[in-house]
Amino acid sequence: MLLSLAFIANLSINSQTFNPAPEGFDVSGDGIKHGKIDTIQYYSATVGVNRKALVYTPRGYSKSKKYPVLYLLHGIGGDEKEWLIQGKPQVILDNLYAAKKVAPMIVVLPNGRAMKDDRAVGNIYDGVKVQAFATFEKDLINDLIPSIEKKYPVFKDREHRAIAGLSMGGGQSLNFGLGNLDKFAWIGGFSSAPNTKTPQELVPDPAKTKKMLKLLWISCGDKDNLITYSQRTHDYLNANQIPHIYQVIPGGHHDFKVWKQNLYMFSQTLFKPVDASIIAHYSNAPLTDNTAASAIPASTNIPGMQYPEVLPDNRAFFRIKAPQANKVQIDLGKKYDMEKEEDGSWIVTTEPLVEGFHYYSIIIDGVAVADPASQTFYGMGRMASGIEIPEKGVDYYLAKNVPHGQIRQVRYYSDVTKSMRRAFVYTPAGYDANSSVRYPVLYLQHGAGEDETGWSNQGKVDYILDNLIAEGKAKPMLVVMDKGYAVDPDAPKNENTQGIRGLMQNKALEQVFIKEIIPTIDKEFRTIPDRDHRAMAGLSMGGFQTFQITLSNLDKFAYIGGFSGGGMLQQVQDFSKLYNGALADANEFNQKVKLVYLSIGTAEPEQMYRTVNNFHKELEKAGIKHVYYESPGTSHEWLTWRRSLNQFAGLIFK
Repeated sequence: MLLSLAFIANLSINSQTFNPAPEGFDVSGDGIKHGKIDTIQYYSATVGVNRKALVYTPRGYSKSKKYPVLYLLHGIGGDEKEWLIQGKPQVILDNLYAAKKVAPMIVVLPNGRAMKDDRAVGNIYDGVKVQAFATFEKDLINDLIPSIEKKYPVFKDREHRAIAGLSMGGGQSLNFGLGNLDKFAWIGGFSSAPNTKTPQELVPDPAKTKKMLKLLWISCGDKDNLITYSQRTHDYLNANQIPHIYQVIPGGHHDFKVWKQNLYMFSQTLFKPVDASIIAHYSNAPLTDNTAASAIPASTNIPGMQYPEVLPDNRAFFRIKAPQANKVQIDLGKKYDMEKEEDGSWIVTTEPLVEGFHYYSIIIDGVAVADPASQTFYGMGRMASGIEIPEKGVDYYLAKNVPHGQIRQVRYYSDVTKSMRRAFVYTPAGYDANSSVRYPVLYLQHGAGEDETGWSNQGKVDYILDNLIAEGKAKPMLVVMDKGYAVDPDAPKNENTQGIRGLMQNKALEQVFIKEIIPTIDKEFRTIPDRDHRAMAGLSMGGFQTFQITLSNLDKFAYIGGFSGGGMLQQVQDFSKLYNGALADANEFNQKVKLVYLSIGTAEPEQMYRTVNNFHKELEKAGIKHVYYESPGTSHEWLTWRRSLNQFAGLIFK
């Protein structure tokens, strides 16, 4: 089914005029003939047990005729009876048959949870139960469809087979239908859930999909928090000129009011000729300009949350529901005043943001709070919201289909600080597979206002290392991320232990590392416990701490990295006397230290840039070999530090 490109272009923006199902469409009509609902059993070789399904046969059903089949799937909290009890498909279809609006068909309502105990009881979100929804693909293709074809007079070709479902079942329908175009030509996703594959996975070959589809239907209510999954699929299909119906139901939530309307309309399109007028008739996307239509929910949003959105030009659109508030702002370092809408929502579009990760807060009547639609990150000295502006053309810190390592948590008691401490440890893929392999270790520190979660949450350290190792660009290694704050309660307080300098040159932290962290890691993990296989690096405060700790303990470290942070210089200080003269003899230092790495963003605050750049120049003058990198266009931010780690990790232990 191919439509003209001109028509497809017009579908990118559709009218907000929506004609809902007529009143009484789901109420049994008087004096009409009715179809029949039966329960069948079939043996599932996939699960190893007999399973149940409901089958609707239309009025006037005859074994001497052949029928097309619609497989209609339920949601995560339902079973084969969910549609029957709450959706009344038999009533809807009986009324449509009476009005001669649908082609006669058989409707199969299976249990999409393919496991031995497939009841919707207990924790329905348990991983085993969720996995069973994916397993149902095999059960459907190999067991249920063949059983239906044996028991009922049905057509056995793809052109007479449809699949649709609600929520979790909507995701299944898109996944299974588009993934098995040799089996299904008619596909519908109603309010599809987060189990829906990415558009690129659903449609890896747009030309093939366009050629094989009879109809693809995607619909959702505009008040449904899961609409992002439908929207992203629609946007991708539009971009690839794949004809489809995209129906946004005004005022629609994640409930059967929406799904019954979906079935009422979707069923009328099945097993009939489909042309441009049919798609235009049922499509309903909100009016918008091209830029807004291309907006995507930020990857840092809580799953299913639409806002904030990132626009193609890197502006961000925020919408906050605060009907009782008098003034609302978004604080991204720069404060943006928001405008109130009639429904109590507040909106604002920012100016273009620099690519990378940004902390932000919502200020409601003067009180800064986290955005409930965003994931939270420890930064700015507290939990804050974050928004990721995708860096175009790069994927080194994104999740890829490569072997993945793990982030493990280690708690230990510190005799230095007289308190419990916590570290996170990245172990590379395959760490547990071979107990004879030992690994080098990188100790990686966060910056001021952040904590030991920073590198794994904001920095994407695991994805960066996974990708580097998979591509052979880095040696498999452990990465240890510990808290960059330490106070010895028994130590005397003086001006050298207070303020910024106290954080950057923290002797208590040095003692924690040398006496506690390193011995603990060497004991608990399979490390190569010598200086030639030990590195340390950090960002900002963590960079300054790295130079303090490593240059004071060169018997422990052979690799040193400072990202937007390096040695502490004073204008009158003799460079050769820094760190107790560790840098005084360049030849000796260069032979002993395998790598010194410094980096800074070109758009960093002037004082920070000057501090790191001056240290680089002093190293050059002293003849200290080192790698110096300036991250183009970035400031004191995570994109600078991700780029730096990506380089540094590829240079060490070689």
